[in-house]
Amino acid sequence: MEEKIPYDLFEKMDLRVGNIIDVQDHPKADKLYVLTVDLGEEKTRTIVAGLKNHYKKEDLKNKKAIFVANLAPVTLRGIESNGMILAAVSSDESDIIFLQPEKDIKEGSKVK
Repeated sequence: MEEKIPYDLFEKMDLRVGNIIDVQDHPKADKLYVLTVDLGEEKTRTIVAGLKNHYKKEDLKNKKAIFVANLAPVTLRGIESNGMILAAVSSDESDIIFLQPEKDIKEGSKVK
């Protein structure tokens, strides 16, 4: 089991539902996609995700998923990523499944 964190630290995470509106290959990385995501904000976000070995582009496009919306931006192989998609990962990392809401809900909805 991982180290325990206090609840107030968890509370700082802003988890939101987003819609993946576009998926492109990362030009400098074999395992990464560049996602354009609608999180219910004025403009879309770019999020880089290591899902290429597990999903085809068409399997991600127009799907809703759960994202960490307040993660500090990080540059991955030259592209700034402004968030993170949440996924379940098997212990040997052979299976990765992105988390989706059970029913349709508006982009930007908070996950609590």
